[in-house]
Amino acid sequence: MSDAPLATERDRSRIPAAYTWDLSPVYPSLDAWRTAKDAFVARLPAIDGFRGTLGSSAQRLRACLDLTSDIGKEFSRLYTFVSAQADIDTRDSNFLALQQEIGQIGTDLGTRTAFIEPEILTIDRTVIDRFFTEEPGLAIHRMAIDDVLRRKEHTGTEAEERIIAEAGLMAETPGAIYTVFSNADFPFAEVTLSDGKTVKLDRAAFPLFRTLPDREDRRKVFEGYFGRMHDYRRTIGTQLYSEVKKNLFYQRARKYPSCLHAALHGNNIPVEVYHALIANVHGAFPVFHRYLDLRRRLLGVDKLHYHDLYAHVVPGVTLAYTFWEARDVILASVAPLGEEYQHVASRAFAERWMDVFPSEGKIGGAYSNGAVYDVHPYILLNYNGRYDDVSTVTHELGHTMHSYRSNAAQPYATSRYSIFVAEVASTFNEALLLEHVLKNVTDRDIRLSLLMDYLDGIRATMFRQTTFAEFELRIHEHAEKGESLTGDSLNALYGELTRTYYGHDAGVCTVDAYVDAEWAGIPHFFYNFYVFQYATSLTASAALSEQVLSGDKDATKRYLELLSAGGSDYPIELLRKAGVDMTTAEPFNALIRKMERAILEVEKIMKSK
Repeated sequence: MSDAPLATERDRSRIPAAYTWDLSPVYPSLDAWRTAKDAFVARLPAIDGFRGTLGSSAQRLRACLDLTSDIGKEFSRLYTFVSAQADIDTRDSNFLALQQEIGQIGTDLGTRTAFIEPEILTIDRTVIDRFFTEEPGLAIHRMAIDDVLRRKEHTGTEAEERIIAEAGLMAETPGAIYTVFSNADFPFAEVTLSDGKTVKLDRAAFPLFRTLPDREDRRKVFEGYFGRMHDYRRTIGTQLYSEVKKNLFYQRARKYPSCLHAALHGNNIPVEVYHALIANVHGAFPVFHRYLDLRRRLLGVDKLHYHDLYAHVVPGVTLAYTFWEARDVILASVAPLGEEYQHVASRAFAERWMDVFPSEGKIGGAYSNGAVYDVHPYILLNYNGRYDDVSTVTHELGHTMHSYRSNAAQPYATSRYSIFVAEVASTFNEALLLEHVLKNVTDRDIRLSLLMDYLDGIRATMFRQTTFAEFELRIHEHAEKGESLTGDSLNALYGELTRTYYGHDAGVCTVDAYVDAEWAGIPHFFYNFYVFQYATSLTASAALSEQVLSGDKDATKRYLELLSAGGSDYPIELLRKAGVDMTTAEPFNALIRKMERAILEVEKIMKSK
């Protein structure tokens, strides 16, 4: 039976429970959450008893780290429960208040634990090495201890660390305001389409209507959506500037040469990786522009516009899937990873790990949250029934499987992996999905549509996200120079970069003025140099998935080990062990070669028609 009507059903009470996530395994009720929260708060003073004693014995150091690790695990559980409730209806001020409450408790936790890193740094390295010999149970904290020592020059005194921790009371404010404003209170535009229907362009609707077949409708949708962002550029620009200033505070407090250094140093990622991504993408503009011209030719237009980038290029071919059809094709696509992987993935569908359809007040986009160590991950979706929605489901399922395997294989202390590695698991699944669907399709038009979907994905993940990454770098560089950021200056910068990437001046793709405000609708700019990892991960997953799909059993084993490794090593090293070196240009070059092969096949199909 089709579940398509549910994609446009905004009343959550009318969506069957099978399509909503079940949070009862986290806490069976809000009262149970409150009881757990009170017990959690009562445990916090125990941390204070370790102050000044960490160097006294290996057992004392281990006891402190075991306690704070366990408390951190419970905090993640508490926070996930209320944040998940808040995300499904951002209009509900009750869960927003509880989210704020647990956030303040988290700040208190950070303040109480602020002495730990400075105190570890006072212990001589030879003593720490002896501690590991004397207390085998300390081994699960080796990665954390070694990381503290690595970051020594960026760690303050205990008093300084307490101030930095207390700053957490303010640190989340810009992102929190943006989330509520952009999802609950933002007055999204309405437009009237060529069929006379008036639609509201909220975050869930925009991705659906930007693909409309009528070009004038698409223009109206883009102009309406981004135009309303432009109307509020001053407010959102102030929010984003506040976020950048927050990052600037931490950069200076931690004595890093730049905000980029501060953001990447935590995962031990060289800043050269970031700069190389931008340089490599600029070098690949000729291939990117070749793809854009291919899209123009398939659409049959004289000039390609930005509002043409999401339109279906093969008339009459729109791949539609019910949610359960999506489940079946996804589970079949991950078969190369083995029966155990498939079995756990099937549980995500059967046991309500997912919240599937859009509803009024629900945040836009999609995510996987694996923070509840002792339960299972949760996936938020806004499913609309198209192929790219199926791709989104398997993308988030990749994150979920990564979290599930890491939580199962690692102690909590090393279970959390970096985003740099996380996006490998998600885009790897997307590659498996495309390979599976293409293998089972002989129809020329459907194959052409799928290949263009693949190329569209590279555009969105590699070139679009790198546009975002360069924009994010530039706004932080402006702030580091003491320059202000306003809605108008952000518009100007974003417009300049987008026109450069899409070849506006060369006539490759016209970037209309309304696109200048697109930045205002991107929540990831509040995540502190997050977006570049989508692009770098795509290059890594392309290399790893090719190895697995070639039938290389050792490559499959290494990849599954990567998914089970959590944060037991730094991301660059974990990927190197899996079979890809991200400090070289080869992964990027390999992806561009795959892109060129797909372009050639599309051109071949076009010539045969």
